Amino acid sequence: MIFQSEIKVPTRIHGEMHDLTEDIRRIVSESKITTGMVNVSVVGSTAAISTIEFEPGLEHDLPKLLDRLIPPSRQYGHEQAWHDGNGHSHLQAALLGPSLTLPISDGNLVAGTWQQVFLIELDIKPRERTILATVCGE
Repeated sequence: MIFQSEIKVPTRIHGEMHDLTEDIRRIVSESKITTGMVNVSVVGSTAAISTIEFEPGLEHDLPKLLDRLIPPSRQYGHEQAWHDGNGHSHLQAALLGPSLTLPISDGNLVAGTWQQVFLIELDIKPRERTILATVCGE
């Protein structure tokens, strides 16, 4: 059986993070699937999905780390072609990835106590992000 649901998340700024864990738990519950997996994927090339302990320190640290690893710059090839200021956004999103898959057991999302699913906005302007949660199993 496959069940799919959509989450819409408005974002405002680069580095903004959103905890999606309760939305994903709700979708898993609605699916009535007891054993399987859920894939969570953001549509777009300048945002990412992952897991983290979603707390204020890490919510501050992760965007800062990404900006140190891949800083805003007009030197990226993307900037030479498009001149839109978000070459680093594409590279940061590619580093983290657009999706992740987590197991479902006994009808529940399997995640650690300190493991939350999050969206991070990496573009430089506001967006409305669409996240697809696809639940597969029996």
